[in-house]
Amino acid sequence: MARRDRERKPSRRNPFRNPKPVILIVCEGRNTEPDYFEGLVSEFRNPRVDIELVGGKGTPKTLVAVAKEYREKALSKADKEGDENLAYDDVWCVFDRDDHLDIPDAFQMARDNGIQIAFSNPCFELWLLLHFRDQPGMKHRDAIITLVKEEIEEYDTDSKHVDINKFINGYSNAIQRSKRLSLFADDQRLWDRNPYTDVHKLTILITSPAT
Repeated sequence: MARRDRERKPSRRNPFRNPKPVILIVCEGRNTEPDYFEGLVSEFRNPRVDIELVGGKGTPKTLVAVAKEYREKALSKADKEGDENLAYDDVWCVFDRDDHLDIPDAFQMARDNGIQIAFSNPCFELWLLLHFRDQPGMKHRDAIITLVKEEIEEYDTDSKHVDINKFINGYSNAIQRSKRLSLFADDQRLWDRNPYTDVHKLTILITSPAT
């Protein structure tokens, strides 16, 4: 399932390289992750981001395989049309720990293919929670979602849609809190660490101004 409700601006097809990277994000979530990233892209006015969904049918390893396929198709099109702006500079998969069994294989496959991973344990809602408060210690995903709902009362635990306006004021705090979690995880496998998220690495790439 593709989520492409933003048209690329004409500058994407200019043969001269725009200093902002062209980013592909492949998500497993149907609403939460794409809503958040769509909102961030809109807030920071970055049209050079494509978001694709593999919601409801994929494991982390499947996500990486899909990301690889999209990247190869974009590269082929760029070569065919002689426009390097059609190729992706950065390709990211966004998924969480959940109960997936193929996490190590997904990380290895991503490394082998130059694909980045924005990972959260136990769930993406941990990244959302960090917009409001420090990490809560080891929690089950249901507990994290409950804590988010305490901060955003209208956060629907069924549809789990995200309004970026509810989170943007705490965005810089979320980055700092996420960075601290990453520091403590350097000496062990990421998928074994709860709580953990490094989503900030992707969001910084989206929101940083061109150099």
